[in-house]
Amino acid sequence: MHGSKHRPTPCTIACKRSLPRLLAGALAAALAVLPLSGPAQAQSRDHQNIAGQNVAGQFDYYVLALSWAPSWCRSVDDPRDANSCDPGRRAHFVTHGLWPQHERGWPADCPTTHRNPTRAETRAMVDVTGSSGLAWYQWRKHGRCSGLSATAYFDAMRRASGRIRIPEVLSGLNRDIRLPARVVEDAFIEANPDLSRDGITVTCRGADLQEVRICLNRDLSPRACAPDTRRDCARDMVMPAPN
Repeated sequence: MHGSKHRPTPCTIACKRSLPRLLAGALAAALAVLPLSGPAQAQSRDHQNIAGQNVAGQFDYYVLALSWAPSWCRSVDDPRDANSCDPGRRAHFVTHGLWPQHERGWPADCPTTHRNPTRAETRAMVDVTGSSGLAWYQWRKHGRCSGLSATAYFDAMRRASGRIRIPEVLSGLNRDIRLPARVVEDAFIEANPDLSRDGITVTCRGADLQEVRICLNRDLSPRACAPDTRRDCARDMVMPAPN
């Protein structure tokens, strides 16, 4: 996966009119001759952690962050801790985290009276997060702010992830493609009709797709994202194919 020599296939404007057919066509060699657009650029403004808001259980909604594993795996030097990077697994979206959010800003590293998860509990999350280390990190930074116990937080993360259907047209890629963030949103909305355009955002890191972030109420039902959560990639991005 590192240093892939596949040239990303561009996705034309017609993608927005017929997503499954166009994404399938984007994988065809006939489109490989089309010129590529410039590198993707994420909006530079990130969420803000606001002093005084780091109180466990006090937040407005969640963001479910689904990372595109092929992008992450080729961005790190030693991905051995992540099962999602195992050769031949062909991992696609994995759960990065379930993040408590305020309508403006977000809490982090909240004090809590709940015990930390055991190693067995973090290992049990590998099928969701791809890494026991990531499961621990998400509990430490975000889970403590939920006001839930580690067991309940991991259960909420698992349930939230399980409610989102991953579009087959994206998980079945067999080569790198280039496409706008809106096409990825279209695919998720088509696969999950209860999602709305203002309840999902797609981020990128450099030229690659980074994450799909879905906003959820505290009961894990879909909702609109607050303005500072929406950070769609400003230009076309690359989706590296699963290894």
